[in-house]
Amino acid sequence: MPTSKKKPVLWTISGSDCSGGAGIAADIKTGFSLAVEVCTLITANTVQNSQQVLSINPVNIDVLQQQVDALLPDKPPNVIKIGQVANSYQLNWLSLTLIKLKQQVADLTVIYDPVGQASVGGYLSSLTRAELLSLLTLVDIITPNLQEARTLTGLSSQASEQALATAICQLGAKACIIKGGHSQKHTCDDYCLDTGFHYIPQATEHSISYRLSSHRYHTSHSHGGGCSFASALGAFISQGYLLRDAFTLTKAFINQGLSVYQGEESYYGAFEQQGWPREAEYFPKVIPDAETKLTAPFASLGTGRQDDKKLGLYPVIDSLAWLERLLPLGLEIIQLRIKNTDPATLEQIIIDAVKLARSYNTRLFINDHWQLAIKHGAYGVHLGQEDLHSANLAQIQESGLRLGISTHGCYEFLRAQQLKPSYLAIGAIFATQTKDMTGQIQGLDNLSRLLALATDIPVVAIGGINLERAAKVWQTGVDSMAVVTAITLAAEPEQAVNRFRQLMAG
Repeated sequence: MPTSKKKPVLWTISGSDCSGGAGIAADIKTGFSLAVEVCTLITANTVQNSQQVLSINPVNIDVLQQQVDALLPDKPPNVIKIGQVANSYQLNWLSLTLIKLKQQVADLTVIYDPVGQASVGGYLSSLTRAELLSLLTLVDIITPNLQEARTLTGLSSQASEQALATAICQLGAKACIIKGGHSQKHTCDDYCLDTGFHYIPQATEHSISYRLSSHRYHTSHSHGGGCSFASALGAFISQGYLLRDAFTLTKAFINQGLSVYQGEESYYGAFEQQGWPREAEYFPKVIPDAETKLTAPFASLGTGRQDDKKLGLYPVIDSLAWLERLLPLGLEIIQLRIKNTDPATLEQIIIDAVKLARSYNTRLFINDHWQLAIKHGAYGVHLGQEDLHSANLAQIQESGLRLGISTHGCYEFLRAQQLKPSYLAIGAIFATQTKDMTGQIQGLDNLSRLLALATDIPVVAIGGINLERAAKVWQTGVDSMAVVTAITLAAEPEQAVNRFRQLMAG
C-alpha cells in the first residue's frame, strides 16, 4: 500500500541523449532506481549514437527559466545535478539562477559533472575553462574524470589526483571527487582509484581526503556511467547521507551496474542501473591513512558473528557506583565512559574498575583512555573515530587489549574493518540524549544494510536504543546492543536490564 512519505527531489539540468544511455536518460533511471523523484531541465537535444555525436541543439534559456518558475513552488529541489551546459548563454543564466535558488531553498546541494566530451568522441560543450570559473564558486561537489580534472586545472598528466582535487577546490568548489575509471595510469591493473576531497579554505590542513579502490570491470556497457555517478551521488545526498557515505554508496552502485555485462566488449551499451547496492562484493575498499594500517587482528572477544552465543546487552556507564550496581547481574560486557575528571581521580577509578570487573569475569572496556587501560590491564578499550589517529594502535595491539571502534555509516565501517578490531559499533541508530549526532543517525534500514557488509567481527548497535525500540534493533541480527540512559535513567535499572536480556534471549 502506498505511503504518504515524500521522496527527496533531484533536479537534473543536463542534455538529452537520443541514444538513451547518458544525460537526462541516465539521471532519470538512476533516480528511479534509488527512490528519489527526478525533475528534468533539458539544456540541449543531442543527435548521437554509439559511433559519434552529430549535432547539439541548445534549448533557449527562456524555456529553462519557465521550467524553474513552474517547478520551484511545486517541487523544490533537495539537490541539483548539473551535466551538459551547451553554451555561454546557458552558463550565465545558470549561475544567476543558482544564486537565487541557494537563497530560496535551505540546504540545497549543487553537484556538477563537467561534461566536456562524449565517451564516443566529440565535444558536448564549447565552454572554456575561464568561462566555467563563475559556475564553480556555486558548486558544492564536482565530479570530473581524470581528463576533465586536468582540463579544468591546466595541470600536467604528472599531477596526482590529490593535487588535481585541491586545485579544483581552490577554484571555488567545496568538494571534488575525481573518478578513476578513465585513468591511464592503471589501465593494466585490475583496480581503479577514486579520490574525494572535502576542502576547508580557512584551514587547509584539516581538509579531508577519501580514497576508494575498486575492481576494474572490463565492459563496453558503460555509456552514461559518469552521468549516473553524479546523479547517484545526488540521490544519496538528498536522502541525508554525508559526503563520505554517499561517495562510498555511489561507487558501489556504479560497480554493481558495470558488473552486469562484465567481459562483454563487442557492443557499446548503456550503463545498467540496478538499484540500491546491498552486496558486499560491489563495495569499494577504503584506502586507510598510512598511520592506521594494521594487518594482524586485535585480540578476540571469544565470540564471532556466526556463533550461537552473542554478547547481548552492553551497558555504557559513567561511574564506579554504576559498575558496582550492574556487575552482580551477570552481564557479558560493560563500558566505562569517564569524562571531565582530573587525571589522578581518573586513574584511580580505572584501577578500581578493572579490579571489580575481574572479580565478576565481565569484559570491561575503557572508553578513550587507552594508556591507562594498558597500564592497569583492562580487558579492552573503546575508541571513537576522533581518537583513532591519536591513539597508538600498535601499542594497544601488542598489549593484548581488545579494541572496539565506533563507526557512523558505511565509509567508516568499511575502513574500520581493515583494522581488524575486536568489535565494531554502529551508531547512532536513533537520536540520543548523550551526544549530538546530527547527520549521522543511521536508522534501522541503514543498520540492516551495514550488517550485510559485516565480516566475522561482532557488531554492536548503539544510540537511542530503549526498551520500546530494542526488539526491532535486535531483529536486524546485531551481536550486541549498547545502551546508556535506558538503564541509567530507568526508575528500576535492574529490572530494565532484565527486560532487555529477556528480549534478547527470545
